[in-house]
Amino acid sequence: MTIHLLDGTLEVDIFYECEDHDLDDNICISVVERCPPSEKLLRAGETHLYLTAAEARVLGERLLAASIKSDIQQMK
Repeated sequence: MTIHLLDGTLEVDIFYECEDHDLDDNICISVVERCPPSEKLLRAGETHLYLTAAEARVLGERLLAASIKSDIQQMK
């Protein structure tokens, strides 16, 4: 699944890396940045972050909690 952020200049893919099924950190977050060098946030144009299932769950839970708090604030 690809998520486009920052007006499409940042592509984030999150997937289970089947080839690494024997490793604990087999969930990949791939980040590709497509913008002029002067606008870059990252040093590399592409990077991969591998997480364990537990780390991925914590990240997902924290993102969901932050989004819920944001929604609540917007309704006030």
